[in-house]
Formats: sequence, C-alpha cells, structure tokens
Amino acid sequence: MSLAIASRTGPTQRPLPFPVSPPAPPTALSLLADARRGLDEAEHAVASAPRFIASYLAALRAGAAVLAARGRPHRGRARPASVWVLLEAAAPELGEWAAFFAANSAAQAAAQAGVTRRLSVRAADDLLRQARQFLEIADRVVRGGPASGFIPAQRQPAGAARRTVRGEP
Repeated sequence: MSLAIASRTGPTQRPLPFPVSPPAPPTALSLLADARRGLDEAEHAVASAPRFIASYLAALRAGAAVLAARGRPHRGRARPASVWVLLEAAAPELGEWAAFFAANSAAQAAAQAGVTRRLSVRAADDLLRQARQFLEIADRVVRGGPASGFIPAQRQPAGAARRTVRGEP
C-alpha cells in the first residue's frame, strides 16, 4: 500500500509515494509478547527439560503470531494440522524453520510427559538459541518486514542422534 501526499503549491506537482505497512493485528502482537515472556522463562530455567519446553512453546507462539498476521491457509475439510504445517503453507519463506521445529515436536511432547532422560543440556540450549532467532524473524514478518535472516541449524531432533549410556546423565 502506498500513501500519496499532495502539495498545496499547485496541481502540477506529482504526489510522492510513501510505503505504508498495515498495522500488525493485536492478536499477533499479543502472541509475540507471550513468546518473549516464554523465552525469558527459558533463559532462567536451570534444568534442561523446562528450558527445552519453554523454548519450544515460545517458538510455537511466534509461529502462531505469523499465522494470525498472514491468515490461516484454507485446508477445506482436512484434519487439524500443527502450527508448523500451517506456517509452511501461509509463509513458505519460513518453511525451513517450520521443518526444524516440527522435527523437535516429539522431543517436546516427551519432555512435557516427563520423559527427559535423552534430553541434553546442549539440545535445550540449541533450541533456545534457535527459538530466539525465529522470534526475531517472526516479529519482522508480523510487522510487515522481510523474513530474511538466519536459517535454523540442520541438526537432528533432540535425543535422536545420541544414545544414553547407563549411569550417564
């Protein structure tokens, strides 16, 4: 959308176009604020499971904020889909991010269920770092900016590559 401003000096002067982004929807801004609070909670978590869970939920809220700003893609009578599936359809430029967080969904569900033996401190720290970067990009997208930025590190989901040895934390 462009805004043209006319001068009072005369009709021969051409209006100057100024790009104006529509305001971000309040729901999207609220979800971004919730995501920021979740990242703060994750940063202060001492144990790896609460850090991992809070980081994942913060990223999930950031993804939901993008969907609130862009609109949910129409899926007809399809079964319910995760935020990550919908995000890939609504914002294809965030497809790699959606795939990254979708790959960590099972580990997050296991951590919420209390199965944390395969969740390392490094995995929790990595997810926190990725969630922080994703939140910055989601914030830009919600406010009408470009989605350019970091691409998530291509790592296996938490616990997938590492086998625990009995007696090892």
